[in-house]
Amino acid sequence: MKQITLPKASQLTSPNPVTVVCTQKPDGSTNLATVSWWTYLSYNPGMIAYAMAKPSYSGEMVRENQKVILTVPGAEMVDAVLGCGSTTGRNTDKVSRFHIELAEIEGSPIKIPAHSRVAIVCKLKEHHEVGDHYLYICDVEQVYGDESEEAMFAWDGYSKIRPAKEKE
Repeated sequence: MKQITLPKASQLTSPNPVTVVCTQKPDGSTNLATVSWWTYLSYNPGMIAYAMAKPSYSGEMVRENQKVILTVPGAEMVDAVLGCGSTTGRNTDKVSRFHIELAEIEGSPIKIPAHSRVAIVCKLKEHHEVGDHYLYICDVEQVYGDESEEAMFAWDGYSKIRPAKEKE
């Protein structure tokens, strides 16, 4: 083995799960941001965690509103997912810019991409500074799924978004 950088390690550990974080903007519209790391923390009670860069507008909205929906994007979202991860929602309507069809989730004002395999409705429990990111720990309120949607994953250090295929 030879010494490598952390970004290089992320390439070597591909694929990585991709999530679209859905938050509500002050005007009531939905903002979408791509997150490259999240995990289940507990099944009882249901808890998840994810990390976002400190200057993230979506992170700001989660801290302000205390509500978030994490979605696992389906295959029809592949191009939009990269766009949502490289554009700020502070001054961009990502839904319009990337032509994302939204769907409602019962009991939530936050909408989600219609092509989502999983949607995890959460309430922010706490957040912690972790270097150049914040770690968000959330209580899970509801979970929805659509097995007909194929989940997307990040490849090559998050430079490509594609489905994961099992080797046979």
